[in-house]
Amino acid sequence: MIELDYAALAATQVATDPFPHVVVRNFVPPESLRAVLSALPSLQARGSFPVESLSLGPAAQQLMREMAGPRLRHAIAEKFGLELADAPTMVTLRGMTTERDGHIHCDSTAKRVTVLLYLNPASEAWARQEGCLRLLRGPHGLDDYAVEVPPVDGTLLVFPNAANAWHGHRAFTGRRYTVQLNYMTTDAKARSELRRHRLSALVKRVTRAA
Repeated sequence: MIELDYAALAATQVATDPFPHVVVRNFVPPESLRAVLSALPSLQARGSFPVESLSLGPAAQQLMREMAGPRLRHAIAEKFGLELADAPTMVTLRGMTTERDGHIHCDSTAKRVTVLLYLNPASEAWARQEGCLRLLRGPHGLDDYAVEVPPVDGTLLVFPNAANAWHGHRAFTGRRYTVQLNYMTTDAKARSELRRHRLSALVKRVTRAA
């Protein structure tokens, strides 16, 4: 059984610079993180994969259930004063990034809330700030940031989507496990996003097999 630190999430105040967000270090405690890491697939292609399309070990399966489950939904809704009871969810896993990733952007308007959970061990690359997500004050450069989040040690980042929720990271090529949970605006938009991810995952499988 894995455990998540919901008490730390409840105790963390919402920061407002450069936009509302919370960062919770070790939301997945070390022992649970080790179990999850051993239960993840070795993804060799960039991009986000719907978790139901992947072969996950028991600890990783439990984590994905927790991410999509009611306890986290309630905690996030309460934290940001949102009504998320009927919001459809989308959970994807990213395992690899390249120089094509990390460009400055705001998330799709189909997404009401973005939740990122980083599952990587600490390394020298993260210490050099490669692949560390930056919450930006605007779209004009990665150096204009208020917060930098190393993608390590079970860190949880949550922010409601907004027109000023700019984020990105410096280039990193290699293994970078991220679970992304989104609370979506409507079922139709959620289905459209999931279809896009499923099609992308299928194309990657066919390409690797060719």
